Amino acid sequence: MEVSATPLPGVYRVDPRVFVDQRGFFMETWQASRYAQAPIAGSFVQDNHSRSTYGTLRGLHYQLIHPQGKLVWVVQGAVFDVAVDIRRGSPTFGQWYGELLSGENHRQLYIPPDFAHGFCVLSESADFCYKCTDFYAPGDEYGLRWDDPRLAIAWPITTPRLSAKDASYPTLDTIPQAHLPCFGADR
Repeated sequence: MEVSATPLPGVYRVDPRVFVDQRGFFMETWQASRYAQAPIAGSFVQDNHSRSTYGTLRGLHYQLIHPQGKLVWVVQGAVFDVAVDIRRGSPTFGQWYGELLSGENHRQLYIPPDFAHGFCVLSESADFCYKCTDFYAPGDEYGLRWDDPRLAIAWPITTPRLSAKDASYPTLDTIPQAHLPCFGADR
């Protein structure tokens, strides 16, 4: 596998080894010791799988008390996946990184805890999988607007399908400081 650093420290792009023959393909989606050398040493505790239709945008989500590192990939279809540094005091605060993930390119993205995460579906539908380093905690859900002008994320769609919750999230500059993770904080 090939692991590439991105402009956001701690966010990594992973291109797994894919073995292809006339029957199809095989790839490892996770192997603890290999990924720990990457360095993606997540102690993953929960796996999720979502299916969404074209134009759906999920995010930008984060948890504050139970922050989740996520290793994400697409089984079928294509998405534009985004990580945003929301750690107050971080040198890259408010910066984002996006990557096309698809069932064809088999690429993965690792988003560390304390980053916001979201994706939009570019194919008719997409099956999106992710491993999380902490459990989903409904009372610890936070988010920010997908179209926050301060972030200026170059989403490849202009009128996404959003949940009511995602449509009502605030912009980064209006989120109370106490509702944002702190850069360098010990957990």
